[in-house]
Amino acid sequence: MPNANYICYAQNRTVLKKLFIQNFAIIDEIEIDFSPKLNIITGETGAGKSIIMGALSLILGDRVDTSVLQSRDKKCYVEGIFVIAEKKAVKAFLREQDLDVEEELVIRREIGANGKSRAFVNDTPVNLEQLRQLSSMLVDLHRQFDTLELGESDFQRQVLDALAGHADVLQQYQAAFTQWHQAQQELTALQQQKDQFTKEYDYNKFLFDELHEAGLKENELEEADATLKMLGNAEGIKTSLSKVVYELSEGETPMVQQLKSLCNQLSPYTEHHAALPALLQRLLSAQIELQDIADEVERINDHVQHDPKKIEQLNDRISTGYKLLKKHGVHTTQELLTIKDNLEQKLQAVLNIDEAIQTKEKAVQQLLQKATELAAKLTANRVKQVKPLQDKVNKLLGQVGMPNARLQVDVTPLASLQSTGIDDIEFLFDANKSNRFEPIRKVASGGELSRLMLCIKSLVAQSLDLPTLIFDEIDTGISGEAAKQVGVIMKDLARKRQVFSITHQPQIAGKADAHYFVYKDIKGNTIKTNIKLLSQDERITAIAKMLSGEKPTAAALENAREMVMN
Repeated sequence: MPNANYICYAQNRTVLKKLFIQNFAIIDEIEIDFSPKLNIITGETGAGKSIIMGALSLILGDRVDTSVLQSRDKKCYVEGIFVIAEKKAVKAFLREQDLDVEEELVIRREIGANGKSRAFVNDTPVNLEQLRQLSSMLVDLHRQFDTLELGESDFQRQVLDALAGHADVLQQYQAAFTQWHQAQQELTALQQQKDQFTKEYDYNKFLFDELHEAGLKENELEEADATLKMLGNAEGIKTSLSKVVYELSEGETPMVQQLKSLCNQLSPYTEHHAALPALLQRLLSAQIELQDIADEVERINDHVQHDPKKIEQLNDRISTGYKLLKKHGVHTTQELLTIKDNLEQKLQAVLNIDEAIQTKEKAVQQLLQKATELAAKLTANRVKQVKPLQDKVNKLLGQVGMPNARLQVDVTPLASLQSTGIDDIEFLFDANKSNRFEPIRKVASGGELSRLMLCIKSLVAQSLDLPTLIFDEIDTGISGEAAKQVGVIMKDLARKRQVFSITHQPQIAGKADAHYFVYKDIKGNTIKTNIKLLSQDERITAIAKMLSGEKPTAAALENAREMVMN
């Protein structure tokens, strides 16, 4: 578990607590525990300071150079332990990638003798892209000639937003922008739908009109077909019905009359035999049923007529219906009526979609107005910070040995709203008072970029969610008071973020919360790089040597003591 002082200090920031390196370049094996504040690394040129940074770069996602393997018969290991505490962005990333979320984060890189490497986060294998994304939230490494984020528009905007302190307005704007963008997409979809409806409208209307003019009713074709079959056999049906009526009611011995006669014969004897009443009742029922049948057959017979005109009408109707059935690939009247209803709905949708488009256009316009108003607030707030930022940075640039350098911040409107507003923000740089300001990434050297970044980040460290900051030889080309001011700025920055600096300047080294010394250790016939945390007395001696050479003078020692004590 991380120490309580690390958690207390870290809160919502990241801290590199420990770095372990084995079999990397001329490093045999070292383990370093770091301070959560300002860590200074010094050592003679060639002692291996850059090697340590190279090893750290491996767990930050850099590609492997197999020449770094000191011993070809064993693996190279680099492991970093980070305290992430309540760092929400890091924890969110870990959850998204299905990685374990703990207060301590262990990142390990292994390089085999064959040059193949593997990366692990909390003992779970990850690929290099995942490692780079994660490490960018943990460590901000500034090295000479690196392409730094200072030249990126997102970071430049974040600086102005941090100074403006309008996170609530930015959040409101982004919500409004998202709603507007979504409504705009919905409007586009409606317009495309209307275009499609319009293309199909004439054809659908033709089909609908055809069905509408046919005027088919439910089950009409099926009933017409049955009626036509009946009319086609009307004469045979009528002859058969007439014969039935004759036999039942009109012949010499009609069946109904015979049953009546039989009933009359049995009736006198019903009191003399127990079975006869029931039998008589059945005969009476049969007589009544036959009489009813005879009446029904006669009624039907009266209505059956051969009607050539009716037959012609039905044939025409069925012909029309069958053509429609074949055209639409269906088999029943009901299916045709369903198609007609669907076509009517499509035609109605063309009329309805115009109303929907008008409603959506109004909503889009309202959302656009809201987003535009919020974007204007963001612009106004950002513009207010331009001059104060320029003045403060330019003053700090003079203090860190760049008296002729100037920063200029341009805020210009974009053609349309973007997710962060409507501002194009560009940091321009003039290193020599030439009044020719150009984008930072085009004109600033590595050392200038590092010092410029230090000045800017020191101003926004409290407001901007910065990771651990590492400055590799930021002091190139400066000394004396300028170096002292760099140290002062770093010391102040380290109150809010963990900071590392590899330096040759005693003025910077004197500001350390923890001072590490890199040196070459001769073991037999081999030279190894090693590192140690200096005690206060060792710090004084090391800084004195930086001031006056390998054998420091009493004055140098006194000067070094003053730097350390202050």
